[in-house]
Amino acid sequence: MPSRFLRVAALLGAVSLPPLVAPLAAQAARAPDTALVNLRHRLEAELQREAEVYRSVMMPMRDGVRLMTDIYVPRNRSGPVPLILSKTPYNMNWWDVTVGAPRDWRGVLAAIRRGYAYAFQNERGHFFSEGNYDILGAPATDGADAIAWFTQQPWSNGKVGAIGCSSTAEYQMAVAAQKPQGLAALVAQGFGAGVGRVGGWYEQGNWYRGGATQMLFIAWLHGEQNQQRPMFASTLDSAALTRVRKSFDLAARGPRVDWDKGLRTLPVMDIIKAVDGPPGIFADSMPVATGGAMVRRTPNDPAWYRGGLYHDDMPFDVPTYWFMSWYDVSTGPNIAMWQHAMKVASPAVRRQQYAVIAPTLHCAYTRATANTVVGERSMGDARLDYDAMTYGWFDTFLKGEKTGLLDTLPRVRYFRMGDNKWLTANDWPPPGAGPLTLYLTSGGRANTLDGDGRLVRRLPGAAARDTFTYDPMKPVPSYGGNVCCTGNAVQGGSFDQRRMETRPDILVYTSDPLPEGIEVSGPVTVTLHVSSDAPDTDFTVKLLDVDTTGRAWNLDETIQRVRWRQGYDQPETRMEPGKTYAVTVGPMTTSNWFAKGHRIRIEVSSSNFPRFDRNLNTGGRNYDETTGRVARNAVHTGRATPSSITLTVVPQKK
Repeated sequence: MPSRFLRVAALLGAVSLPPLVAPLAAQAARAPDTALVNLRHRLEAELQREAEVYRSVMMPMRDGVRLMTDIYVPRNRSGPVPLILSKTPYNMNWWDVTVGAPRDWRGVLAAIRRGYAYAFQNERGHFFSEGNYDILGAPATDGADAIAWFTQQPWSNGKVGAIGCSSTAEYQMAVAAQKPQGLAALVAQGFGAGVGRVGGWYEQGNWYRGGATQMLFIAWLHGEQNQQRPMFASTLDSAALTRVRKSFDLAARGPRVDWDKGLRTLPVMDIIKAVDGPPGIFADSMPVATGGAMVRRTPNDPAWYRGGLYHDDMPFDVPTYWFMSWYDVSTGPNIAMWQHAMKVASPAVRRQQYAVIAPTLHCAYTRATANTVVGERSMGDARLDYDAMTYGWFDTFLKGEKTGLLDTLPRVRYFRMGDNKWLTANDWPPPGAGPLTLYLTSGGRANTLDGDGRLVRRLPGAAARDTFTYDPMKPVPSYGGNVCCTGNAVQGGSFDQRRMETRPDILVYTSDPLPEGIEVSGPVTVTLHVSSDAPDTDFTVKLLDVDTTGRAWNLDETIQRVRWRQGYDQPETRMEPGKTYAVTVGPMTTSNWFAKGHRIRIEVSSSNFPRFDRNLNTGGRNYDETTGRVARNAVHTGRATPSSITLTVVPQKK
């Protein structure tokens, strides 16, 4: 059977349309393109039979800007129904614009058949929605205005639930902070780009990690910041706009970008321009209240506090099912957001915050299989019934049904890698977990896998210094990791890192084989005592599980730009040549079973590119520089300079 039809048939398995598949499968073998068109027509006919379809509704916001909205309402309803909202910057135009089947027809049909209305809405500045785009569809009032509009419709029961992953989830927290009447429940998945400053994290929506720029957003903005697009007369009604949409998709048709090459452009502020991308909020002045181009901002710039990001000085009081994953770009901030909601919500709603942490890549929950492989490492059977979880949640809070869900739902359901088990806990870290500190030590030659770097439980008395040369023109390449959205530049997941550990600019510290297995579940903090001959540089860390065959599986990774060592709300501070500084590196988090005989390892270097931008070591602005300098960097160990890693260890029942 042709591969194109196989992909469609696989999708059909999630929705009960069995009479559709068999005849089309036979037809596809002869004429796959014809079969796909027929399939789309039949899906659209099925949708029209089951739903009242309102397409191209131009919903007005409080400032007069109108947002394109498609709405599907069950025909067989016996009374008012709740709505599930998917608000997105992505192309929500139809799977085939000449036919009409929506791209997420599976989600629409599933919702309709369960008695929900369903709506897609484009953020302002995208496709047919009016206005100029700012990150996360600012202003946040757009989401509140949409909820108010939906709850006033004659078919509405007055309750709205929001769902989505990545940029269809990230707006949810800031909208919830406005307490719009009718917003009754959230299902937020892979939502980290909506987290600004929460729980000590200053990532400002995945823009930073440890004060260094995460380059994923540069590649992502290339396709999302375009303000130069056709728009149509405001006098066109919905029927006319629906006809227009069959001819004008408005999806970008730019050249395919080689991001592995494009992200190497210097200066950083010219990257999108260098790959022939459109101007916009990344590096250009825009007619929106953004506080200037994003690339110019510092981690605590006032501009981050305007618009769609959620910050920890904002309220939050909506029942939420939080979905996260270990190999996503923002697991730590995601967990911090859930923990924050547990603290600031009203007592009743605090009990309505639940979390799932899967072992997958960004938004890949439903792609788990009986043998889920993330990168090169097998996670075993990582599947969950996400439909049952989602609709159990919505049935409880949007319909008011006594589902019994909250009586049986664990506060946290998390996947422990290593022995590949789903576990549950009443809190995070799991109750009873405590710190285990390991100290870095060496004979001064921790460079490469063949060096003498070790992790030990007792603080070593003897001082040592491990040095390496960091050349920003020859950075350590990103290899796997907890990433998202960088095109072909970085493949996410867990890979055997030994091939990387041959580089002399990577320091390797490894424990002795473990006498018994241990569970590490929770935050991981690293404090390094460092020095450099440069006025500013970065230090990177990877946490790894080394199995009995020697394979070194990366679990999490982080970075710290040393100029921000005193805090992101403090002025930048240069280093003095030769002076030693204690630097707490941006935290990591994981859940992994280190089996008996395995070893714990960390790698320390000064680059992880293009996951993070290169520090050019000049102490300058970095984003507008083209020339760097080579830095001679060092990690100091011993009693006077105790570089260490602290793991969160969960005791095991005997």
